[in-house]
Amino acid sequence: MLVFIVSDGSGMTAEQVVRAALLQFEGVEVQLLRRADVTTAAQVRSVVEEASQRQGLIVHTLVSDDLRLLMLDQARLYHVDAMDLMGPMLDRLAFGLKKAPKQQPGLYARLTAERNRLIESVEFALQHDDGQRVNELAQAEIVLVGVSRTMKTPVSIYLAYHGWFVANVPLVPGITPPAALFELPSAKVLGLVMSPERLLDLRRTRARASGLPAGASYAAIEDVMEELRAARILCAERGWRTVSVTAKSVEEIAGEITALVRR
Repeated sequence: MLVFIVSDGSGMTAEQVVRAALLQFEGVEVQLLRRADVTTAAQVRSVVEEASQRQGLIVHTLVSDDLRLLMLDQARLYHVDAMDLMGPMLDRLAFGLKKAPKQQPGLYARLTAERNRLIESVEFALQHDDGQRVNELAQAEIVLVGVSRTMKTPVSIYLAYHGWFVANVPLVPGITPPAALFELPSAKVLGLVMSPERLLDLRRTRARASGLPAGASYAAIEDVMEELRAARILCAERGWRTVSVTAKSVEEIAGEITALVRR
């Protein structure tokens, strides 16, 4: 027996249903032929003609009303047994929900791909936070640099939850940034900067929480100003664009960054 799996997407859903049903039949030989991305009337006619010539059964998951009706008409014309897996489900849901379906071919596959990318982007941000795995920086779509407490991590995570592959690298006094950072296209790297006063407040809060001495250079205004100055100079020398994060929400900062990257 020959079964044609016809879909306006990948056809995986219909094939899984057919294979699940076939498990109930022992000792049978069934060949499955998948015909994916069927989105035109010509393609529907072609697959019905082929099924007629090869005496096959058609199982389809077409979401377009027009294509499903055409499949029904063509199957009757060529005396082909065609089973609609999607139509009855859509009709029942539309009746119960009091809402018409979108009828967008391949929508499930696109949603699945988007969900998978989101999972991967978040994992990437976590694995490449604070200078981790610098040898993989080339895989990032955005690389954020900045001195300590300039919101690199929260902005990275926020962008990741919106599907961007982001890494961030800290600029630490007395430590040369990794060579891999300098090998990236300048448009991919963005420096986060902040007013000295705001950064000092954040660092003093962090210092108190961490038990650092009151006079530590980490939370001294002179050292804060020097770190910011060095960071700005480095960004200018490397052609890295900068984004001020002073008095801005994570959403605002991320919006500015994505606008710059898209340009």
